[in-house]
Amino acid sequence: MDRRVYFVIDMKSFFASVECAERGLNPMTTNLVVADKERTEKALCLAVSPSLKKLGVKNRCRLFEIPKGIDYIIAKPRMKKYIEYNAKIYGIYLKYIDKKDIHVYSIDESIIDVTDYLKLYDIRAKAFALKLIREIKETVNIPATCGIGTNMYLAKVALAITAKKSNDGIGWLDENKFKKELWFHRPLSDFWGFSRGIESHLARLGIYDMHGISKADSDMMYKEFGVNTEIIIDHSNGIEPVRMEDIKNYKRKSHSISQAQVLSRGYKYDEIKIVLKEMINEGCNTLMKNHLVTNVISIHLGYDGEGLSHASSKIGITTNLYSYIIEEALKIFERIIDKNRLVKRIGFSFNALPDIYEQYDLFTDMESVEKQKKLMNSVINLKERFGKNSVLKAIDFEEGATQIERNKLIGGHNSE
Repeated sequence: MDRRVYFVIDMKSFFASVECAERGLNPMTTNLVVADKERTEKALCLAVSPSLKKLGVKNRCRLFEIPKGIDYIIAKPRMKKYIEYNAKIYGIYLKYIDKKDIHVYSIDESIIDVTDYLKLYDIRAKAFALKLIREIKETVNIPATCGIGTNMYLAKVALAITAKKSNDGIGWLDENKFKKELWFHRPLSDFWGFSRGIESHLARLGIYDMHGISKADSDMMYKEFGVNTEIIIDHSNGIEPVRMEDIKNYKRKSHSISQAQVLSRGYKYDEIKIVLKEMINEGCNTLMKNHLVTNVISIHLGYDGEGLSHASSKIGITTNLYSYIIEEALKIFERIIDKNRLVKRIGFSFNALPDIYEQYDLFTDMESVEKQKKLMNSVINLKERFGKNSVLKAIDFEEGATQIERNKLIGGHNSE
């Protein structure tokens, strides 16, 4: 197999860096957090600038957790703006690399197979990485780091561990360097794919580093970790067989539509029922828009304080029509809701099948079904043309309703 070279390029404190760039400030020296202070001091900081991190402020902290005496800027999240910057950065990659060799891993991170381009441009991997990082800095004023590896896993590990120790923000690993420098590195949770849960599980077996995993009894490992064992052992040796073409050719075997929200306060029984109806309506529109149907509904509720309620139900038909789905959803809701408690979190999920599997029973009024479909499609088309709030239901104006405000959000955060 030919030797591949991968980059994993990550934008440093992306949301915070964008807000600094928009203000003409240096993202490396400006104290700034991205948070919606209108949600009180308990608001979660979506990003913390590098200078604040150096002062001990942890990423994803709450506003009230930032030590007193530190001066900093609070920037309200603007998801549309971050998406715009992401598009500009992606455009820089496309100047040099075909899209088939780029995988956008997240809004602030991309994986790139640069193997063929090193030969094309007659350039070394580190020099090419520096070129891309510098162009990103010059174009959008966003600092970036890069992990270079002979497979995607090693590139991710190089980014997470070795790049932090280098002066230029670039780290690189091959299998030999991985074993030489990181085989005894601790904690294991520093490595991509190794959660604290896996780390604790391994610790109970007396295993604390990658070397320990690589030398462990394979039968014992399979007994403890099942089908994930092969991946764990491969990664302990710096091996990753998955390549860019595997990612590009991957097709999910099953789909689901899900949605959840954390409410600004505890909601009473009547109020949370309104929110559920709004969410199910939006979920049905998503099914219709994507030519999908469902026959399984799940609902979960999280109470103010502690406690969860959750249940799933299979319905007798396979559809995407709100009138049928909401009936079953409300049955589940009434079965699991504790009416004496306030609800702070709510979510649902539908299993999703292609609409060729749409099916009704013998008693269904098919003329009504077709009318409902036409109406839903008309509403979807109007919303796509004039905005999500161009067509609303009466329920969206009731006290406690959240849909109008949520339509202004992207990823649960302010879109502007």
